[in-house]
Formats: sequence, structure tokens, C-alpha cells
Amino acid sequence: MTDDQKKKLEQKLWDIANTLRGKMNADEFRDYILGFIFYKYLSERLHLYANSILTEDGIDFADIKENTDEGRAYLQAVADAAIEQLGYFLKPSELFRALARRGAQAGQFILEDLARILNNIERSTMGTESEDDFDDLFSDMDLTSSKLGRTEEAKNTLITKVLTHLDEIDFDLANADSDVLGDAYEYLIGQFASGAGKKAGEFYTPQEVSTILARIVTTGKTRLKNVYDPTCGSGSLLLRVAKEATVGDFFGQEMNRTTYNLARMNMILHGVHYRNFNLKQEDTLEHPQHVDKRFEAVVANPPFSAQWSANPLLLTDDRYAQYGRLAPASKADFAFVQHMLHQLDDNGTMAVILPHGVLFRGAAEGHIREYIIKERNWLDAVIGLPANIFYGTSIPTCILVFKKCREWPEDILFVDASTCFEKAKNQNVLLPEHIERIVTAYRSRVVEPRFSHRARLSEIAENDYNLNIPRYVDTFEAEAQIDLAAVAAELKANVKGMADLDAQIAAFCAELGIEAPV
Repeated sequence: MTDDQKKKLEQKLWDIANTLRGKMNADEFRDYILGFIFYKYLSERLHLYANSILTEDGIDFADIKENTDEGRAYLQAVADAAIEQLGYFLKPSELFRALARRGAQAGQFILEDLARILNNIERSTMGTESEDDFDDLFSDMDLTSSKLGRTEEAKNTLITKVLTHLDEIDFDLANADSDVLGDAYEYLIGQFASGAGKKAGEFYTPQEVSTILARIVTTGKTRLKNVYDPTCGSGSLLLRVAKEATVGDFFGQEMNRTTYNLARMNMILHGVHYRNFNLKQEDTLEHPQHVDKRFEAVVANPPFSAQWSANPLLLTDDRYAQYGRLAPASKADFAFVQHMLHQLDDNGTMAVILPHGVLFRGAAEGHIREYIIKERNWLDAVIGLPANIFYGTSIPTCILVFKKCREWPEDILFVDASTCFEKAKNQNVLLPEHIERIVTAYRSRVVEPRFSHRARLSEIAENDYNLNIPRYVDTFEAEAQIDLAAVAAELKANVKGMADLDAQIAAFCAELGIEAPV
């Protein structure tokens, strides 16, 4: 698919999504359209897989008669294989196309059928390895909501219209090398994020920033054993890492139920096998779900300066015990850092997006920062990003990079990328050349005036472990020298010119017989 075709597909999906807008806010119609797209994907994927099994029999899965003995035998065989390989099963009558075309017929009511089918997808996984990955996956799609229409008939008409439009789109799933649907899904998530205001940061990291983190944690590697995101949102950051290197397994945790569902759908839509991702819904700081595991790559965009319990009992938790201090209850930024460092493997790299305050705030945060640098020497780089590049906040942010086994243990790299952006309508945007410059600076560790600096640990100690970037990267640009003699000569010429002009005005006034202005 060409870039032009891809853009047309993305626009068509966005147009279909807007069919649902009505009285809904961005969060609500997002959940419906992404859920319907996911149902279409599951349906087409199962249909292709079933037909591959039935090739020798010369049978199309969609044509199997479900109420005959022969049909039931075929369905059982396909179901056993599909649940093992794909993790779920759908009957021919439950396929997306069958339902959409049934709904397009006059007088057909499909809402109850749709609700039953979505429930059956989840039920087909019960008692299997994939059960956790499909449990309550469609729980945010309330097909009884009055926002879909005031009457049942109005709701049915709207849903049928959406399904019919989606049925006309070819997702090209038969092309194993194509990720058209995955990319389109990411596009829609980004579009919803741009319109969701403050809440957007809860589920989506701008693709440009995700790319920087992904390239940093994959530096020097083409394959990763695993990758972990403790605040995984829609899963986009995890999947971005997979675009830079082959990833074995994906791990993540997300507190918001709706966003957690979105992340699981996103994984499956991008072709990640259910055995290769392990996402959990729970509060990472209070109830970590993967605390016994270590990860080769750790990435995250935690909620900035979020509140947390800071319960003193957590000082006995292995994640926090060695520091002797907890992050303040009003700012959990370093609590996430400590948690992630606990999960980071000895050969791994961790990159986390944080507000600038973590670089210089004192008290407990200053203590933790000093311990990480002085006692552990785990901080590898500090990268300052431009302001106003995240949805829902205009504050400047930074990327902190950590390694437990650093190639350059004598210094810490500082990069001031605050000017690396292009102004857009509502926010600043990182262009490909900006991304390349930042990543190259990290990988090469080359010192560049007013952009990057390698600060020795002694220099950082002299600054009391304050990491404020202007302390290390001098962005001062000298003013051009002023020729005072030339300025004096210019002023003298201006004074003479003014005197000549005053004389001319006085002469004109005398001719007119009026008093000249003073």
C-alpha cells in the first residue's frame, strides 16, 4: 500500500468514526469505533486462518452449515485449532461481514446479535491460555447507551451504518508483511488523543517522542528478550520499540480499565501473539504485577507529578528500601523511576519521560537523585525536550536514560533539545530531523556547543547533584559587538538632519504667516 493509499484509508476510518460522534465526547466514540474495528479484525483473521485449515477440503469457512452434523464437526475442528493458535473462535454466522450484511437488509435488527457475538468471543477463551487477554475486552462498548440513539431502532440504524462502512474496507490481512490496520489503528488513537484534551496523556505518547525512546533503548541491538512499560496506556510505546528491534515478549501494567482494554486490542491488532504479551490492570506503584521479572528494555511516560500514597511501609519494599526515602506523596515521579530501576536487567536500558522538576527539586527527591548517581552510577543521560509537545500539558519535559552497566561510567550526557521543534497549530512538533539529531547525540555522545555536554561525575557533585540542564549545556549566545564610534556618528548625523528639517518647517510656517512649532 502506498503512502497515499494509507492516508486515504486513515481518513476514511476517521470519517466513519465521526459518524458516531453525535452527543458523545472523544473518549466515548473512540471506544465504539476502535471496538468495531477490532471485531472486524478478529473476524477476518479467523476467516483466513480457518480457510487455511480447510484448503484440502475445498471449503470456505463462511459457507459451513452450522446446524448439520458435518458442519458441527468442521466447526469443532476449526475451533480447537483456532483457540490454540489465535486464542479465540467465531462461528460463520458471527463473522463481521455476515452481521454487517444482515444488518443492511431492510427490517433486520442486529444489536442483540452484536452484543451476543462480542460476548461469545470472550466466552470462547474461557479456561484457555488466552482467557486473561480477552476477558472483558469489549466491556466499554455499551450498545444500550442512549447516546447511540433515542430509540432501539435509531441505535440499530447507526450501528448498522458504521458496520456497513467498515465492511467496505479491505484491511489486507492476507498480506503477511502488511501492517496497514495496525498503523491505521495507531493513527486513530493519535487523532482521539489530539481531541481529548488533558485526558489524552493518560493513554497516548506522541509518536515522535515514542520513537526517540524506542531508538534509545534499542541502541546497539537488533533483538530484545523483552520490553516493559509500567504505565503502558494504549500500548503504543511498547509497540514502537518493536519497530526498532525484534522483541520477544511485551509486559505492561495500566491502572485505567478502558485504556487497558485499548492496549490489549492494540497488541493483537499489531499481530502480537497472545502468548507474547502480558498486560495487567492494576496500580503499578501500590500493586506491581511483574515485580519478580527483569527486563532488557524499560520505557514509560508516567503521569506527571501524580499523587500516590507514599506509605512508610513501602520502605521495606525491595523497590524502595535501598534509597532510604520515598518520593513525596504529591509527586510520584521518582517512585516510578525507583520501580522501573528495580525491574531493569543488568544488561538493559531504561528511558522515561518526566517533568523538568525531577532534575532539581530537593528534599526526598534530591536524596534519591544523589543516591542513583553517587552510589549506583545508573544515570546515563538527561535529554531536555521542547515545551508543548504533549497532549494536555504545555510544560517542558525531559527524558532520563538509565543503565546498570554503563559504557561511559565517568560522565553523564546532557542534551538540550528544547529548540528542536516546529510550531504547529495547537502544539509544537518534532520533525524527523529533530528526532535524528537527538538520537545521534545520545548514541555518539559527541559534545556540540549549545546542544550537548558530557559532564563528569565530579562536576555534577559540585552542583550538589542538581541536574538542571542549563548548568551543563551553555545556551548563551554572545550579542554582536556594537561599534560605538559608528553609533555616535549616526546620532550626530541624525541631529544635523533634524536641525535641517526644523529650519525647513520654520520657513514654510513663515510663508504661511503662522507660528512655527517649538
